Amino acid sequence: MTNPDRLPPSATADDGTIRGDGFSELRQQPRFALLLRQAKLIGNGREYLCIVRDVSATGVKLRLFHPLPEGDDFALEMTTGQRFPAIRVWEQEGEAGFQFDPPIDLVRFIAEAGPFPKRPVRLSVDHPAMIHFGGQDHPAMIRDLSRQGAGIETEQMLAIGQKLRLSASQLPSFDATVCWRRHPAYGLVFDQLLSLEQLALRTSRMEVAKMDVAQADEGDAPR
Repeated sequence: MTNPDRLPPSATADDGTIRGDGFSELRQQPRFALLLRQAKLIGNGREYLCIVRDVSATGVKLRLFHPLPEGDDFALEMTTGQRFPAIRVWEQEGEAGFQFDPPIDLVRFIAEAGPFPKRPVRLSVDHPAMIHFGGQDHPAMIRDLSRQGAGIETEQMLAIGQKLRLSASQLPSFDATVCWRRHPAYGLVFDQLLSLEQLALRTSRMEVAKMDVAQADEGDAPR
């Protein structure tokens, strides 16, 4: 029997049936539209922002902001920390379909039950940056990034409530405020928000830059 979660949108009719060679088949699982429910895909040691468009117990359709890397095994993590193993089965024109393995508890998924309170999506990165305050620049590393702020590490001592400016090669400069500290780790909240698309594309570029640096280091290593 054809599994509708394994087919791209072009294989389905507007009434939810499956187009085939002279026959059609109704979808076997109830599906729920979840427009603009933010999540992230985790795979190959990297994280990617996505939007859940609709979901059933056996699969999900996601909106993407850029193509995904090779490989089909991912995990879908929601804003409450719920994580679901997912296998990519198609991808085209900024959307992708994934099959859940095993099937999920759809009620818990819809209710956004999870181990943590709902919070903005944070994407893990490792990207060099500079923080500027008091007329001086200090090196830092961005460890995670969300629309609202960033987690950084720096050897420079910072105070909660301190104002500074954060700049990096793959980010616009942001005025920010220190909202928590566990030296050398600090949390920053931005004065301005990143859009979802900016967050997705800029973190993707950070990963590309990181890979370029790693390849350059390998090329410079003594043989």
